[in-house]
Amino acid sequence: MHADTEAQSENADSAPPYAGRTIALVGLMGAGKSTIGRRLATALNRKFSDSDDEIEKAAGLSISDIFAIHGEAEFRRGEKRVLERLLSQPPHVLATGGGAYLNPDTRKLMRAHAITVWLNADLETLWARVSRRSHRPLLAQPNGKAILSRLFEERAPIYSKADIIINSFQGPHTATVDRILAALDTWTA
Repeated sequence: MHADTEAQSENADSAPPYAGRTIALVGLMGAGKSTIGRRLATALNRKFSDSDDEIEKAAGLSISDIFAIHGEAEFRRGEKRVLERLLSQPPHVLATGGGAYLNPDTRKLMRAHAITVWLNADLETLWARVSRRSHRPLLAQPNGKAILSRLFEERAPIYSKADIIINSFQGPHTATVDRILAALDTWTA
């Protein structure tokens, strides 16, 4: 074997199992996808993308305005287009919207092009995080915690189909990032 070929083979063998794939964070609003995602991208020396931010840029509207003007169905269509674009880019860390992984076609797309990581947080942690902000269209009602509870119950079985499941509770974000990194090191396709 030629020396250059040997070196390339060694580098390929020493690359982590996730090296060629995007890391897509999924889960309910408030699970920490954006916050953890930015820190994970830094730890992996990768670009970070937030699909909700990209949807807002593409539409020229906030998520709340898209829901109010065009409805959830149109938002989901736009979300799928944005995710298709983001998943065609070089490997990076991607925070997805809370409902993105629910669509079977989008879920299939993510599983084909990314390693999906469910940031699983309990209802009290989620509520503590989301109740401090008012930009969540699905919770912009007086019974927001009940809605969040219902979403949690409905969505958990779907989120549990992710490649990796990580608990995302109160505590330092670095601890969650460390758990993700450890899980990625042992991930196999």
